[in-house]
Amino acid sequence: MTIQRIAPAAVTEEKYAPIPMAPVTSNQVAAIGHDPATNTLAVTFTRGLGHVYHYPDVSAELHAQFVGAESIGTFFGKHIKPLPFKKFPAPKAKGEEAKAA
Repeated sequence: MTIQRIAPAAVTEEKYAPIPMAPVTSNQVAAIGHDPATNTLAVTFTRGLGHVYHYPDVSAELHAQFVGAESIGTFFGKHIKPLPFKKFPAPKAKGEEAKAA
């Protein structure tokens, strides 16, 4: 049996609009946020480089169900993962921008 690996999604070139996120208790998901003005869900994961994933057209109700789910990872896999998303690079920590200049 051959295991087929799926290439990771490419990072978008679009401008990043930060959405405040709160940490959650999950083995898979690190933090979740929601912008009700644009109905955009923001998610970061416990593994990986800290990229931020934005899922457009996610209602405040679905966000509340996600945050309140008994298993956030299971809810993500069933209801969020199939949705289209944009992947942004991990935000720089405060002070890193000055160091890079």
